[in-house]
Amino acid sequence: MRALKVLTAQQLKNIAGTALLALYLAACNSHTVKTTSYTPIVQDSQDVPEDLLLDVGVAVFDPGIDEIAKREEETVNHEIRVAESRYAPFLLADTLQRSANWGIVRLMPNNESPMDVYINGTILQSDGEAMRMRIEVTDSSGRQWYTKVYDEVISQFSYEPSQRQQADPFQVIYNKISNDLLEYRKRNLTSREIVEIRTISELLFARRFSPDVFDSYLATDRRGNLQIVSLPAESDPVLRRVRDIRERDFMFIDTVQDYYATYVRQMRLPYDTWRELSYEETITLRELRASANRRFAAGAAAVLGGLAAATSGGSYASQVGGAVGVSAGAYLITSGLNKRTEARIHMEALEELGESLENEVAPRVFSLDDRTITLTGSVEEQYAQWKDILSDIYASEVGDI
Repeated sequence: MRALKVLTAQQLKNIAGTALLALYLAACNSHTVKTTSYTPIVQDSQDVPEDLLLDVGVAVFDPGIDEIAKREEETVNHEIRVAESRYAPFLLADTLQRSANWGIVRLMPNNESPMDVYINGTILQSDGEAMRMRIEVTDSSGRQWYTKVYDEVISQFSYEPSQRQQADPFQVIYNKISNDLLEYRKRNLTSREIVEIRTISELLFARRFSPDVFDSYLATDRRGNLQIVSLPAESDPVLRRVRDIRERDFMFIDTVQDYYATYVRQMRLPYDTWRELSYEETITLRELRASANRRFAAGAAAVLGGLAAATSGGSYASQVGGAVGVSAGAYLITSGLNKRTEARIHMEALEELGESLENEVAPRVFSLDDRTITLTGSVEEQYAQWKDILSDIYASEVGDI
């Protein structure tokens, strides 16, 4: 019987050792690697003619709510993610425009207006300390350029006023995307292909209004990409009217840019405040979780060690020592639970900040020609109405042609 008791104690000690190993691993996993280098925007060294500059449309990002990991669900505020899904693509569009490597670059309400290059993004992580997003790039022919995940982890220094006045804390991500786009274009597209992409964009826009007239100019190849079969004459009056309509569409999109610019300006102060506080909360939360893990691991080790002492020691003193070990371990486990409760309080504080932020970026009213548009919902919904307006304009100018 004695040999059996010693064996059981040894097994418990081994388990206690495993718990201590978990403590060590939890401590190791609580560290993050922060970026110290800055990636500047690269400008094309060649002087590209204007007719070879591709226009870029940046879509409103997917907030990534459906892709939030279970362990992060409690710390992600959905309202803030939705706000970020407009804020981040605006900064990307601004970065691409400043690079001078492209034609016009616009944040697009939806894909109803064909652009030469189209960028879709999904926010995968954003907590003030780290940002991660998935970027997908295609052109008007349907060709997939690339899909890539970009991520950045910053330090508290990025929120210093002197740094914040120069650029967004995560500006490096947008610079990297800009540089990758330029690199892809230079490596993979000839001048002839660029002209084709631009022509396909125009034909797609025209086909939206007169499919019977412009359907025959495009065909789909075996890879599912569009290709040009033939071209309308430059003197075609229908083509000229379509180009006039497209110019009006660009004017509306420019007005939408003013909306997004106002949105971003209003959002910047509360959003920066939230991100800086979120940065602090993220660090605190990680430390709390690591502390809770250490306490649970240490508590488990103490309980198991106490049980081992109580079962292996025959004397009264050893049994008392074992009981004390169990009691101390129970206290550590309870302390760990308390730490997790404290962490939940921090999560609730982030949710309150999110509600405050949502109030700060309420929709606004803007005028377009003889119309006043109230963006009570999303600008994406308003743009759907603009599509009907363009159809009316086209019908009145072209008739049944």
